[in-house]
Parts: sequence; C-alpha cells; structure tokens
Amino acid sequence: MIRIHLASVFVTDQLRARDFYTSVLGFELRQDVDMGDGSRWLTVGNPGDEPFELLLEPAGHPVVGPYQAGLVADGIPATSFAVDDCQAEYERLVGLGVEFTQPPTAMGPVTTAVLDDTCGNLIQIAQMNAPV
Repeated sequence: MIRIHLASVFVTDQLRARDFYTSVLGFELRQDVDMGDGSRWLTVGNPGDEPFELLLEPAGHPVVGPYQAGLVADGIPATSFAVDDCQAEYERLVGLGVEFTQPPTAMGPVTTAVLDDTCGNLIQIAQMNAPV
C-alpha cells in the first residue's frame, strides 16, 4: 500500500511561511534544519502524532516563480486543507488578518474558501458538506 508521507509547497520566504503555517493556520512545526546554504528543511504537520508532513520548500528554482505567478494569476490554489467548518475557519483567519481571494462558497458536496499564504501561494480550505 502506498501512503502520502510528505508533500511540498514552494514558499518565497521560509521563515515567514513557518510563522504563518504554525501561528496562523495552526500546524505544528515538525522539522526546521538549517541546510547551510540559506535554505532550511522545514516541515509542518497536523497537531498530534499523524506522520504526514508538509515541506515548506524554498522557491529558488527558476521555474518556480513563473509557476507560482501563473497559479495565483489564474486563482488556482497550490494545495487544499480540510476544515470541519469553513465559515468558522474563514472568520477566525480574517480576524487574524488573513486575506482571502474567495470567501466560503458552497459547491455541491463541498464548501471552499481560498486564502493568500503571504509566501507566494493561494491555499484552499475545504469542508465536506453533509449529503442532502
């Protein structure tokens, strides 16, 4: 069986991303290792012992800037995170100063909202809706 262990999102500023993903979004810091070249092996994860980690990867490679800019220009989220209550999470994050490009919007079986992570990405939060 194959399982997701690590996924990554490119960030323009790893330290700002670390603060945003932990202090604002609520993930816990898992690893923060100085790689000696100005970059870090920086991962966050869900609070608790779940083994899945998100790598906040430096956006230094030449193809990353145009890729990120294209996604943002087209309003495409780099990734999606699950929430239990999209409206409540939206209100909590707006209260913390997070900017959204899409407020909570019902789309059939899911309600989504899209936020700016301050590090070059749009991030979607998604709530699965109860069947009607």
